[in-house]
Amino acid sequence: MHTVLIIDDSDINLTLIKALVLKLGECNPVLFENPLKALDWCRENVPDLVIVDYMMPDMDGLKFINAFRGMHGRNEIPVLMITANDQKDVRYEALHGGANDFLTKPIDRVEFSARARNMLALRTGQKYLADRAQHLSAMVEEQTREIRQREQELIYRMSRAAEFRDPETGAHIQRMAHYSQIIAQGLGLDPAIQKLILEAAPMHDVGKIGIPDYILLKPGKLTPEEFEVMKGHARLGNELLKDSGSEILRAGAEIAITHHEKFDGSGYPRGLKGSAIPILGRIVAVADVFDALTSERPYKKAWSLEDACMFLEEGRGKHFDPMCVEAFLAGWDKVIDIRRRFQDEDVPQL
Repeated sequence: MHTVLIIDDSDINLTLIKALVLKLGECNPVLFENPLKALDWCRENVPDLVIVDYMMPDMDGLKFINAFRGMHGRNEIPVLMITANDQKDVRYEALHGGANDFLTKPIDRVEFSARARNMLALRTGQKYLADRAQHLSAMVEEQTREIRQREQELIYRMSRAAEFRDPETGAHIQRMAHYSQIIAQGLGLDPAIQKLILEAAPMHDVGKIGIPDYILLKPGKLTPEEFEVMKGHARLGNELLKDSGSEILRAGAEIAITHHEKFDGSGYPRGLKGSAIPILGRIVAVADVFDALTSERPYKKAWSLEDACMFLEEGRGKHFDPMCVEAFLAGWDKVIDIRRRFQDEDVPQL
């Protein structure tokens, strides 16, 4: 069923055009004598065809078309203008101003039927293409979602592969990723960045794949030489992930090489300082250290939450970005919930 909007200040013309429209079949005519009221109706409704007279009080047909075309989503709706025989200039201006076609008075019934049917056929084609585009968009979105889910699974498994060679656990990468998201939320970062850091943070230590076992699994303290080798995992992780076509992997590369930098410039591998450290790295530094401190490992006991928070406070402006520490502590209730959800004995998926 097509909705046909008819605007004419003459009752006789309205009655005539309505009758002609009804003869077209499957049409619902909507009539207005006042073009301003017709515009108000158009703000809430979308017609399939507009038939408008030129000579009207308050607003002529040209001004109506201009106002109608200015509304969102009304650019392609067919408009048929009705003019007098001697108004060629008006007809030309109407065509340039947004009218698709015109009829002259007195209206010829056969000509009206042909022109109106052509314009309604045009509108039918527009609606079909719009529906088709929407359908294709939904299909692309679904396929993209499936690809992203597989990408996330691959990223999680890559992260777990690195953790299998390290005393860390799968729950660790889950907790620190969610802690990172809490900090991003507290900093007011865009929701897309919050989601990105949740997905990319688990890859922070993927470079440990390239660290020899005698260093990675050593139960005691590393020698200075061994620690230098261990520090190489930041660059290795970056090399493994950088230049990817995936936004998540590129973010993982940035996190890998920056999450061991310190706010005062004493970190590694590049000795970056303050805001020169990318925000993703500054966020993950807080999340990773807090979870490492509060997790029990074969080589150490877990710190209490109070001691770990004190460590973060003492590290403000030295090890950690003060704003990231503040955002983390401000989301303390969420932190506790994450600790309860992701325990070392039970590792749910991202």
